[in-house]
Amino acid sequence: MTTMRYWQALNRALDAELAEDDAVLLLGEDVGLYGGTYRVSEGLLAKYGEWRVRDTPISENSFTGLGVGAAMLGLRPVVEIMTINFALLAMDAIVNMAAKIPFMSGGQFPMPLTVRMPGGVARQLGAQHSQRLEAMFLGVPGLRIVVPATPQDAYWQLRQAIRSDDPILVLEHELLYFTEGEVDENRPAPPLHQAICRRAGTDLTCISYSRMVSVAEAAAEQLAKDGIAMEIIDLRSLNPVDWDRCMRSVEKTHRALILAEDPRFGGVSGELTATLQERCFYWLDAPIGRLAGLDIPTPFNGALEAASIPRVGDVVTAAKALLSPDKER
Repeated sequence: MTTMRYWQALNRALDAELAEDDAVLLLGEDVGLYGGTYRVSEGLLAKYGEWRVRDTPISENSFTGLGVGAAMLGLRPVVEIMTINFALLAMDAIVNMAAKIPFMSGGQFPMPLTVRMPGGVARQLGAQHSQRLEAMFLGVPGLRIVVPATPQDAYWQLRQAIRSDDPILVLEHELLYFTEGEVDENRPAPPLHQAICRRAGTDLTCISYSRMVSVAEAAAEQLAKDGIAMEIIDLRSLNPVDWDRCMRSVEKTHRALILAEDPRFGGVSGELTATLQERCFYWLDAPIGRLAGLDIPTPFNGALEAASIPRVGDVVTAAKALLSPDKER
């Protein structure tokens, strides 16, 4: 068991897979000499050389398409798109190629392609560099999406994604890279798309993912001081979703709060709410609550930026509202 930062866990995962399988290679802007976005590929160029750690031109659709072709030929490329905002320039390669070729070829061409992307609201990066686009990819059949919230999950899920024969997007929040946590490289990993209970509780269930899990945990600490036990389910995966784990928690607590950073309208929270409402209707003692980002481009101003996404106080208020008698119908 070692304490390391989120970016270090990703680096260790890449290092381990490059060492174990000669078919693994890295592609992207600045993944080589510069060491990758947030240092994730630091030191790998010197260790594995230019053939396997390849700096590319600033052309997202081209080098992601190169990754698709390499995967079709039996390699296991890991493509780094510098931020999820730039994935908009690679949508043809991701949506029309990676997601569909295995289906359209009748399984003759698997797609062992991993695409890593930092994203989320960081600190004053402006509207064009603060987008949360996971819901956009959620509507693309054929893609898998994982959202590690801890260094341990970053290590596990990246290694599992690289070994998979499916196209997998690994969405990493920019404010998580320098968070620390324990990583056990020898501990058996849970299934790639399995949700985890981060905190047990009996009064309500908070279902979240990525950085919002830590926001939920801080809110749970405050709620505990008032005698409220909030259970926290970390989805870890957005496609597929571990519905069974979510349902077991809601069956126990009878109340659910969905917490997401992306915009509320058309966002992930809407899909989660709709499906859980269908599956858990007769267990619920109150309508499912939703907390998500405001439906506006992210402001540059620091105070406005912070107010545009859920904060700890917002979660506490929403949880108490779900539990108050006047909210029950």
